[in-house]
Amino acid sequence: MQQIFNFIFKNSYRLLFLLLLGTSLVLTIQAHSYHRSKVISSANFLTGGVYEQINSINEYFGLQKKNDELARENARLKSLLYNIKDSTAIQRIDSIKGINKINLITSKVIHNSYNTHENYLTINSGSAMGVKPDMGVINSAGIVGIVDKTSKNYATVISILNVKSQINAKIKKSNHFGSLIWNGKNAGFVQLIDVPRLASVRKGDTIVTGGQSVIFPENIGIGTISKVYIDNETNYYTLDIRLFNDMTNLGHVYIIKSKDREEIINLEKQSKATDE
Repeated sequence: MQQIFNFIFKNSYRLLFLLLLGTSLVLTIQAHSYHRSKVISSANFLTGGVYEQINSINEYFGLQKKNDELARENARLKSLLYNIKDSTAIQRIDSIKGINKINLITSKVIHNSYNTHENYLTINSGSAMGVKPDMGVINSAGIVGIVDKTSKNYATVISILNVKSQINAKIKKSNHFGSLIWNGKNAGFVQLIDVPRLASVRKGDTIVTGGQSVIFPENIGIGTISKVYIDNETNYYTLDIRLFNDMTNLGHVYIIKSKDREEIINLEKQSKATDE
């Protein structure tokens, strides 16, 4: 306390000057509207800059939450899209199964291999979320792969960049079908084989899922035709497809959960058993 008094006595003239200066500034600002507006503008500029920085920091730390929210919203919208064949038709609610035959489970890729011949992904959703083997996996750009095995909270996915992968696909404009495979050479391209020579094929044509399975709905994007070959042994087209997806950089994905899947599989098993 004594040190404070000593400081005041020692600097009494300076402190008195600062007090009088401050008082004069306050009186000047209060008495003149021009000065008052300038001070308010300067204060708003400073506080606005501070608030903007604080908001930027808060937004940065909230990006993960926002990304998760966007992923869930995308899943809901895609679920609606894949279940509407005619967007102008009035939707009839099925009171037993619900309006949507296809639901999407939101997940995220936590491991991605793309530099071997048999590439797999790991996602952070498992059986607890309803994920089962042989479910299709997509993202906003197109198909990603097919669920292979599941645990309670995780699942592995056979990437479309896997030489064992084989998916039904078609040329969008003509509906000619083929089998989508990967030759193991380039992570940006897959191949559509067994396309009949009668098909109208041009570079740049869009390739989509064929819908002839319970794994993927029809017309999910895959890529565009880059090159066209003729297989000399089969006399069918082989098409190089440039993928819409960057398979080396995957984030949020969606697992397709079809309500009719089990019914179709059981029916097909019964038909095969009868034939045998």
